[in-house]
Amino acid sequence: MNKEEIYTLINNNPAFFLATIDGEMPRVRGMLLYKADAQGIIFHTGSMKNVYKQIQKSPNAELCFVDVKNNIQVRISGKLEIISDNTLKDEIANHPGRAFVKAWKENGSLEDFYQTFVVLKMSDGKAKFWTMETNFDTGEEIQL
Repeated sequence: MNKEEIYTLINNNPAFFLATIDGEMPRVRGMLLYKADAQGIIFHTGSMKNVYKQIQKSPNAELCFVDVKNNIQVRISGKLEIISDNTLKDEIANHPGRAFVKAWKENGSLEDFYQTFVVLKMSDGKAKFWTMETNFDTGEEIQL
């Protein structure tokens, strides 16, 4: 797999798992991708969530995307960056696939939308992929 194939796979399979560090324990939860390209992998959360607090303490994380149809798993490790761009937050809130975010913004369920809605980006991640056929291989690392 090359970079473009990885971006295509993860954009086509936007539900993913995010692993963070909480003290000495790993924490994993499902997340929803906003978009991924050469600029980075972008998703979001809320500042009241434990995942945000964990990322503030340690930006090291791993993302795991699964293409069930083709039996491919892609794991991407790197550092997460908090993006404070209100224009990007508005773009996400106005995206047709993010009606739930627009509702948070418009109905006031997030007290201060621009402070509470947190956009995260992983740039320069290192990806590894597996298939059932290559399950026991060490896996090639691809710099994104």
